[in-house]
Amino acid sequence: MLKSRLYEEEIRRREELKNATNANKRKIEWGSQIRSYVFHPYKMIKDHRTDFEVGNVGPVMDGELDGFIKAYLMMQKEDEKG
Repeated sequence: MLKSRLYEEEIRRREELKNATNANKRKIEWGSQIRSYVFHPYKMIKDHRTDFEVGNVGPVMDGELDGFIKAYLMMQKEDEKG
């Protein structure tokens, strides 16, 4: 009897934790993307969260994301201050 109550309590706790995590997620729909990749007629990659833009798409496509990471971390730091 005690085992079943403890098990039910653990299941309930995990479900609450999962629901809290899912509440922070945004819908996956048009206009909710993090970045835009434009290859034609001009070349540009823009991060919509930080407004960081890169005109040279080759290195970014090869995995050079340092500029995007730095911009995001700086935005996070500003959010913590303000």
